[in-house]
Amino acid sequence: MGGLGYILVLLLAGTAYLLYRFVHHCLAVSEIDWGRGWMNLIDGCNRLFCRYYHRLEPVPLAIPESGPAIVVSNHISGLDPLLMTACSHRPLRFLIAREQYRRFGLRWLFHAMGCIPVDREHSPEKALRTAFKALRAGEVIALFPHGKIHLDSDPPRRLKAGAARLAINTGAPLIPLRISGVRLQGSVIWPVLFRAHARVTPFPPIDPRGQETQDLLEQIRACIESPPQDSPQVN
Repeated sequence: MGGLGYILVLLLAGTAYLLYRFVHHCLAVSEIDWGRGWMNLIDGCNRLFCRYYHRLEPVPLAIPESGPAIVVSNHISGLDPLLMTACSHRPLRFLIAREQYRRFGLRWLFHAMGCIPVDREHSPEKALRTAFKALRAGEVIALFPHGKIHLDSDPPRRLKAGAARLAINTGAPLIPLRISGVRLQGSVIWPVLFRAHARVTPFPPIDPRGQETQDLLEQIRACIESPPQDSPQVN
């Protein structure tokens, strides 16, 4: 074997070692057991991506260790689900628009994550029925009450009642949070690619028992639309 051959062997060995270390580190930082090793790997990669590229300071969300819960957040970009997942210690089943669920090259991932597609034009209630069953089974649902990307600078928008209805019918606590610090807000793809100082601000859980839909929506709005500096974080 010539000198070039030795160099190639060393390069391959070095690459294999770095890949091994990367995979090991991703699995080490993953905080969720998705039931599949490759999903745990993706979870770890996402946490590293959010922490080091988007400079996210992970914060604990007040999601119970077991049983149903509903995570609600403002929606400012396509980066939001990645940030939310990076802060969660349990799998989140997102309700997402059907056209996003069918996005080329990503449907397999959305399916593996248990995302629930919403056909907003024809049968939105079908997604709520699926979410209701998931909550009854003790899972965690995540959704954006604004229904789609909505910035603070946009005209006020009425919140969708789905989260409140699910909470009232199942008794699942609402876990509100607010996302800020994302660059190129309002877009789906570009905020993922451009580095940011992303921030997730959690709020105390909202107990839906004995409350009306509108009351819950107002409490949700007060959290997800409040300025970050005024947001009380969960201890």
